[in-house]
Amino acid sequence: MTWIAFANLLINGLIEGLVVALPALAMTLVMGVNRFPNAATGDFLTTGAYAAVAVQMLGGWPLWAAALASMAATAVVSAGSYTLIFRKLAGRPMVSSMLAAIGLGFLLRSLISFFAGHDQRTFDLPLVRAWNFGGVRLLPTDVAIAGIAVLCLLVVFVLIYKTSFGRQLRAVADSADLARASGIRAGGLMLSLWVLVGALSAIGGVLLGMKAIVSPEMGWESLIPAFAAMVLGGIGSPVGAVLGALLLCVAQELAVPLLGPSYKLVLSFVVLALVLLLRPAGIMGRVQLVR
Repeated sequence: MTWIAFANLLINGLIEGLVVALPALAMTLVMGVNRFPNAATGDFLTTGAYAAVAVQMLGGWPLWAAALASMAATAVVSAGSYTLIFRKLAGRPMVSSMLAAIGLGFLLRSLISFFAGHDQRTFDLPLVRAWNFGGVRLLPTDVAIAGIAVLCLLVVFVLIYKTSFGRQLRAVADSADLARASGIRAGGLMLSLWVLVGALSAIGGVLLGMKAIVSPEMGWESLIPAFAAMVLGGIGSPVGAVLGALLLCVAQELAVPLLGPSYKLVLSFVVLALVLLLRPAGIMGRVQLVR
């Protein structure tokens, strides 16, 4: 493999990693605070992508406005799922919430397929020519995708590490009972968390749709890489989720010349299995308590 081919694969891996980091971060926030793997995250992502497609097709809005509308719509879906389902399951064994999340994912996917069909859709984007730097190719669309993903990640990290909302969230994640005893109102905090999770998933879906296509299965196919990235980075660690997504997607891209693109998802399973076997705490090394 030449250095030019290596550079092109590395760039693709980094851009895909930034996109996967969004649902991985959403999953690790729920896992760190609510203590269950939210298997509906992928379908939140699909919901966001289809909401943006619908707004753009029916309203003729520009993509940036359609993306904002999709974030609002998916945030409502996410907060509604917490209020109607997951809040009522709090305190029960983790498997109850996990199974409910799987069922919610199937429900959302079925509703999308019923109303939008199974046809693949794309966003209305202008055709652009790739920049060529001596063989290293870079699409302006990919630069925009990477920039938006980085901006969203920075906003979330500022919320988590620099605001009262983030401090309260981390206090609940460390000890829900102690946080409640210190006066933190967990109800409103949880609702805000799920609004953030929905918005984050939606923008991940829009970026994924910009890079490829929009289909009912897109979120489900992205769920395993996002889950593997969360585990690789360290469950409950926001920074670890982003690092895990970048490492996983770069590894997937660099393995393409050896394994072919069809085995990228298999590599996610392999990484997931190896991390669980060899280092369950992930690369950030944070030990998680199971309640």
